[in-house]
Amino acid sequence: MTTTVLAKQATRISAAEAAALVRSGMWLDYGFGMGQPDMFDRALAERRDELSDVKIRSSLTMKPRPTHDCDPDGGHFHWFSWHFSAYDRRRHDAGRCNYIPMNFGEAPDYYRRFIDPVDIVVLKTCPMDADGMFNFGGAATYQRAVVERAKRVIVEVCEAMPYCFGPDNGVHVSEVDHIIDGDGEAIPEIGNPAPTEVDRMVAARIVAEIADGSCLQIGIGGMPNAVCTTLKDSGVRDLGIHTEMMTDGIIELYDAGLVTGAHKSLDRGRMVFTFAAGSRRQYEAINRNPDALCYPVDYTNLPHNIMQNERTVSINNTTQIDLQGQAASESDGHRHLSGTGGQLQFVRGAYASHGGKSFLCLSSTYDKRGDRRSRIVLNLTSGNVVTTPRTDTMYVVTEYGMVNLKGKSVAERAKALISIAHPDFREGLERQARDHGLIPKGLSLA
Repeated sequence: MTTTVLAKQATRISAAEAAALVRSGMWLDYGFGMGQPDMFDRALAERRDELSDVKIRSSLTMKPRPTHDCDPDGGHFHWFSWHFSAYDRRRHDAGRCNYIPMNFGEAPDYYRRFIDPVDIVVLKTCPMDADGMFNFGGAATYQRAVVERAKRVIVEVCEAMPYCFGPDNGVHVSEVDHIIDGDGEAIPEIGNPAPTEVDRMVAARIVAEIADGSCLQIGIGGMPNAVCTTLKDSGVRDLGIHTEMMTDGIIELYDAGLVTGAHKSLDRGRMVFTFAAGSRRQYEAINRNPDALCYPVDYTNLPHNIMQNERTVSINNTTQIDLQGQAASESDGHRHLSGTGGQLQFVRGAYASHGGKSFLCLSSTYDKRGDRRSRIVLNLTSGNVVTTPRTDTMYVVTEYGMVNLKGKSVAERAKALISIAHPDFREGLERQARDHGLIPKGLSLA
């Protein structure tokens, strides 16, 4: 193949030629979500038997990866992830993907301060624009920092990638070593499950606490997105968006004319996010939309930025909470499920915002192998990771109620959380709380 010189260093090469640059023992970075390469990964998988100990770092894989699937025993490729998707979780269960703990908003700083230079970074981008920029699309996150720390930069261009406005959401051709022409493959879509009755009950409680002009952060999952559906018919107006993830629910509010950002202090009138994952409609809505800005994650997620918008409302899922208010949102014992992501940073940023509120929502029970269990417990499951410490937890919401733990003693916290547990578990939880001294014997709390 004849290479075409585009700039003083960038050359067009095939995916196979790019994969041929990889040597055993190298560290590669595939970036985040929709920004992960496809053609390069397929070509690299074809070189499996020539390579060993190749380490690939990525986050939120949105589709199967050939380098994962061609190497079930991990003899050639090792995967590391900042945040698990369902696919990453399955690969972790198979011993093929290892989690890297982080607060998401700190990720660019990790690369700049603590991570050794990356041998090769390969990122899917939009085609080069008139200014010589390869836009990162809906995956600004930490991509800019990886490029700065990479010895070799390769972009895999994709016509289907939504072009997202925002500072530092791209790499200039002068910084690129090689360009792979994409094959027009569609960007993967991620669907949210239809809201359950429990989701709708929790959403209704949260929506009652959201005022006109509030600035929203909506987490991933059916329950937070049910809040968006409920908000559409609530009468609340002039909402702002400063979030980590752009969701389909946010786009529904935008399409309904409820998102104006008129009361925001930062980026007034704009929806701010660091990555997008959802339906084709979402990708169409953010593509070249001046109302939507995709920023690096150290802008969206650091609490001192979040707090600058008044009435910031943070809404996130958790999977288990103990009677002191510790929330475990990312693991089931030692089995890792997702990641810390931005939950803790948005909990803190929302609390620090003038008039702000943070909500952790969960169903009161879950079924495990036919056994119904309470998500509100005396002690977290052994090995469970604390995502939000008890000192940071503010509102906790189930289908049975909402409590605010700020300013409450351990005994008051236990009593409050028991009050929103499933009725079948309340008596047992109170007995455990008293037996273990969380609620002192003889103390009566109304």
